[in-house]
Amino acid sequence: MLWTYTPPNYDSWAGSRQITNATPVADPDRRWIYAASPDGHIQKLAVADGHAAWSTAITKLAQREKIASSLNYFRGRVIATTGGYIGDAPPYQGHVSILDAATGALLHTWNSLCSDSTSMIEPSTCSESGSAIWGRTGAVIDTITGDIYVATGNGRWDGHIFWGDATIRLDSTATRMLGNYTPSNTQDLDESDTDVGSTSPALLGGGFIAQGGKDGTIKLLDTTLMQGTAPHRGGERQSVSTPTGARLFTALTVMHTPNATWLFAADNGGTAAWTFGDGKLSPAWQNRNGGTTPVVAGGLLYVYDPRGGLRVYDPPTGKLIATLACDAGHWNSPIVVDGRIALPEGNANDHASNGYLDIWHR
Repeated sequence: MLWTYTPPNYDSWAGSRQITNATPVADPDRRWIYAASPDGHIQKLAVADGHAAWSTAITKLAQREKIASSLNYFRGRVIATTGGYIGDAPPYQGHVSILDAATGALLHTWNSLCSDSTSMIEPSTCSESGSAIWGRTGAVIDTITGDIYVATGNGRWDGHIFWGDATIRLDSTATRMLGNYTPSNTQDLDESDTDVGSTSPALLGGGFIAQGGKDGTIKLLDTTLMQGTAPHRGGERQSVSTPTGARLFTALTVMHTPNATWLFAADNGGTAAWTFGDGKLSPAWQNRNGGTTPVVAGGLLYVYDPRGGLRVYDPPTGKLIATLACDAGHWNSPIVVDGRIALPEGNANDHASNGYLDIWHR
């Protein structure tokens, strides 16, 4: 172990339900990483020794607003989102926060509820609670335009200032809404705890988005049909079932090859692949091996089974190449880098005081 960073006031939440599952993000200069802590702060930490260059709060009520999703970095800015804790105890709202990576300054906050407020708000000052942004990959960035895509969870939707159960496109500064979508049955989704935002949007290219959700479907959205701030309700181009029709809590994964664009998804009961072309998703293969977020690297597809085992597939055919032995987890997913595969085990809901990191040579 090279170093450990412990946030100030750690003892005040240690052992409580106040946690964060957010994966840190690395600065492209390889000298810094950005990490969240349960007190609602984002820290800039030195790779060399772990010291904090700055620490900035992105919520005024960390006991209610959880940083659950992975952080993102783009062109000198850190992008983070907030949601709520298990049980959805009010008040909280989903926010998109933009921080200056150099200074830690909070540049802007977009609020999914009371979006007419253009700065970080005290949750109790908004008349509505919910609309968490908690998909595993958090804010998704279009690396050509810098536009930000998020999906929100249960909450009021009015197509004006309340954007619960919606897919939202923001500009790169999160100061302007460029597009929006909500299913035609958005009120039913809110009342039945069937979040659209249980998974983040996936960019397929050509202006198309795949959006999963707790309703067991993956919807194909056309950004040309959801432009502007005017409300867009319904109008998806296509809707397909998740691998087994189960709720989707994991991220959708896209792979581009010279001949095709592929979409991969896994739920508790299966893993599946589709090809995307001519504005349509076509099924390619499917199995009954449950999994978390699929990961594509080096021409292989990696899917962790939360009951134990990391499966390695041939992406176009779904042929199982290997199963790497490991224990159970929750929403864990691997990374593949420098000829190694790394996978954390365990479940944050167990409140364990230790954990395991499995590393294999590829």
